[in-house]
Amino acid sequence: MQNLLVELGERSYPILIGTDLYDRSEALHAFIKGRQVLVVCNTTVAPLYLERLLAALSEFVVATVILPDGEQYKNLDHLDRIYSALLEHRFSRNCTLIALGGGVVGDMTGFAAATYQRGVRFIQIPSTLLAQVDSSVGGKTGVNHALGKNMIGAFKQPQAVLADIDLLKTLPERELAAGLAEVIKYGLIRDLPFLAWIEANMPLLLARDPDTLGEAVYRSCQNKAAVVAADELENDQRAILNLGHTFGHAIETGLGYGKWLHGEAVATGMLMAADLSWRLGWLAQDDVLRVRRLLLAAGLPVVPPATISSDQFLDLMAVDKKNVDGRLRLVLLRGLGNAVVSEAAAPDLLLQTLRAGKALGEVVA
Repeated sequence: MQNLLVELGERSYPILIGTDLYDRSEALHAFIKGRQVLVVCNTTVAPLYLERLLAALSEFVVATVILPDGEQYKNLDHLDRIYSALLEHRFSRNCTLIALGGGVVGDMTGFAAATYQRGVRFIQIPSTLLAQVDSSVGGKTGVNHALGKNMIGAFKQPQAVLADIDLLKTLPERELAAGLAEVIKYGLIRDLPFLAWIEANMPLLLARDPDTLGEAVYRSCQNKAAVVAADELENDQRAILNLGHTFGHAIETGLGYGKWLHGEAVATGMLMAADLSWRLGWLAQDDVLRVRRLLLAAGLPVVPPATISSDQFLDLMAVDKKNVDGRLRLVLLRGLGNAVVSEAAAPDLLLQTLRAGKALGEVVA
């Protein structure tokens, strides 16, 4: 087992990465306060892993909430199911919530923990690669709105993150690829040696070699923990973690939540960001091609949906948490491994990227 610490003073917490971990009683009990535990899961993960987790919690008073699986259910209506369970079972401020699932379950459970009786403890047990390397770490929690993704939420750090590589054995291939998008992101934004490692180890990652996946999770979390420790509330540096997300969130919202997986939308969004960075003169043409090749090798989409027009993209991108006073701010690349938050994108260059369609990333061919 590998350990990392997200260093946030009194809010610091460990990330435990290993196998045979999620239902280990001693690992769980160390982070549970009080006697009351609410486990939040979804209809896909519950039949696979919930029973073993509940067995490890036999010493506690435990209730469960099983949510439907999918981004389209990440909303206030389904969040209310968590609040209702907490109230129906008369859970106090001394309770602990456990999120067993992917990013949707983790975000909703964390938001419930941030707001129930003005704050209770929670533990993340991420069951997808994307959640293990990204959404479970850093304390961002929330739900979607029909007009914008993740626009309702709060910062709430967990007591611990238990990233069990064994849970990835049952992950559908499409979900595995979506998680690899976020792994690739860390190489692109701040860790060029890691990017080269991902390129060299892509066949093993796709084959789910446990040691290789464990290393990918460790190095991804190491990168994210460093950024979060420097800027917990995303006042400055932390925004670089959103490479591709402004474009990607527009895709998710424009198509309807759940049509594309988050990682799929982010992958295409990262290529759009690379394309725009090239048009600004910040990336070499070969760099854009390198990004495109790696995304394709991971089995990810690199062409934005034709059904979303450039005007619709612009409208949707205007609803973004990074924007300030109506000014569009994008995470772009001043070289591979060097992300910046910028307002420098000229409207004509942005439109060229938005209109590139199937030619996106092929400007280098």
